[in-house]
Amino acid sequence: MNFSASATVPAVEADGLIKVFGKQRAVDGVSLTVPQGAVYGVLGPNGAGKTTTIKMLATLLNPDGGSARIFGHDVVHEPNAVRSLVGVTGQYASVDEDMSATENLIIFSRLLGLSRADSRRRAADLLEEFDLTEAASKPLKNFSGGMRRRLDLAASLIATPPLLFLDEPTTGLDPRTRAQMWETIRRLVREGATVLLTTQYLDEADQLADRIAVIDRGKLVADGTSDELKASVGNSSLHLTLQDRTQIDDARRIVSEALRVDAAVTPEAARLTVPLADPSATPEILIRLRDNGIAVDEIAVQKPSLDEVFLTITGHSAEDATDNDSERSVA
Repeated sequence: MNFSASATVPAVEADGLIKVFGKQRAVDGVSLTVPQGAVYGVLGPNGAGKTTTIKMLATLLNPDGGSARIFGHDVVHEPNAVRSLVGVTGQYASVDEDMSATENLIIFSRLLGLSRADSRRRAADLLEEFDLTEAASKPLKNFSGGMRRRLDLAASLIATPPLLFLDEPTTGLDPRTRAQMWETIRRLVREGATVLLTTQYLDEADQLADRIAVIDRGKLVADGTSDELKASVGNSSLHLTLQDRTQIDDARRIVSEALRVDAAVTPEAARLTVPLADPSATPEILIRLRDNGIAVDEIAVQKPSLDEVFLTITGHSAEDATDNDSERSVA
């Protein structure tokens, strides 16, 4: 595919975006910058303001405050220029269920100005690219959720836009289809696209995003790489599983004294967990345990998870819904 846009400006620049529905601020001063050629994850629970933010950036909603530019073009004052540079894939396939996959793609292509012959060629190419050729003549009502989602993504790529807005593209998919979608997104970026991805799945943001914005109750509460966000909430943890669970108390005392912090114990699993400011201290811990006749069965040094990051930053898990119901009414 051929993705092209000016390489001298960010793909997205949003400054203090606000959207109000009634008395509720669905988006409350969100600012973010998305560099070209990256996957930028917008993470948050249902109702956090993610979809409303996407709709403003894609010119589907006018902001009530703030400003935004797509490759330097203002979303309010230059909407046609913006629309020519973006593709939008929502949470549900925006297609006609009684028509076949080929028919849907041809209609979308014609609406975008392609000739009848070019529309047929484009539809065939996209169906092959998204592994839908065998189902090309089937009505959409017979498609699985994963097939429908792939078709929706294919439709958003008819005009090969340099910026893709993917609004929770894997919601409800089985793990295998979800992994296929992840690989498709990675491939699009390798080929030159920029992707702004909203998700409520922590592992999805961790796997795909070069940078992550955390939105909660309409506000941007954190922004950084996955490693930066994890580092902001604490150190790594050392996890030790002993061969002999009767030695757990002695092992806890040795580890706690060596690291000068309290080790947490899971007696049933004969496992110790202790904060680890300096991972290079791990060999010394193992030597001390060996010298005291304590054998270690398993050892792992783990960074904080995005689950821990989200809980620390917002006070609740990413799966918890917020009281911001206004977004759901317009999403």
